[in-house]
Amino acid sequence: MQEKANIGSLFDRIAGSYDRFNHVTSAGIDLWWRKVAIKKLNHADKVLDVAIGTGDLAMEAVRQNKAGHVTGLDLSREMMRIGAEKAKRAGMADKIDFCEGSALEMPYENNVFDAVTCAYGIRNFSDLDKGLNEMHRVMKDGGQLVILEFSYPKNCVIRWGYNLYFTHIMPLLGKIISKESSAYTYFLNSVKTFIWGDEMLQHLRDAGFSDAKFKTLTFGITTLYTATK
Repeated sequence: MQEKANIGSLFDRIAGSYDRFNHVTSAGIDLWWRKVAIKKLNHADKVLDVAIGTGDLAMEAVRQNKAGHVTGLDLSREMMRIGAEKAKRAGMADKIDFCEGSALEMPYENNVFDAVTCAYGIRNFSDLDKGLNEMHRVMKDGGQLVILEFSYPKNCVIRWGYNLYFTHIMPLLGKIISKESSAYTYFLNSVKTFIWGDEMLQHLRDAGFSDAKFKTLTFGITTLYTATK
């Protein structure tokens, strides 16, 4: 699968430094973003976490008692291997499953999950609408959707600092922390070119979701989207 060859292998290469890079470059704020996102969930027996990666969002859902069980889907085996080890250390191994698969062709029946979550994964979909349609398909009627994704600040002063940080500081940190500067160059470009805000809401509505809303966090550098089926 070409998708696996590209995105999956890229994340496999940086898996060992992924958490450290996120926490260092965001000064730990990424952990708070995930807490805010999970607080939007009602308790759900069966949650699907798309692009689960190393499991931070899934573990937060269990920690807040918002998920009876989380099924995680991702293309990167190495990211999920690290995530499974983290879940085991946290005593959550029986609450979280890690499954290899594509968000564009999910290996699940229709109307299975009470909620679907995704943190910083949708901008990596090779076909955004197909991924959102799959999220809608596997969700039960009345289910909740919660998505976290990076966005581009509107304020010109914040945007100037954002560009400076993303263009010069983050690539340097990526090279120091992971030795994979090319991977993080891709990430930075994907953030700057990805849609957000009202445009993203329209894609959610087109996929069949209702009550689609968004809220920017931390000066607009990340955005929280919620919707229902």
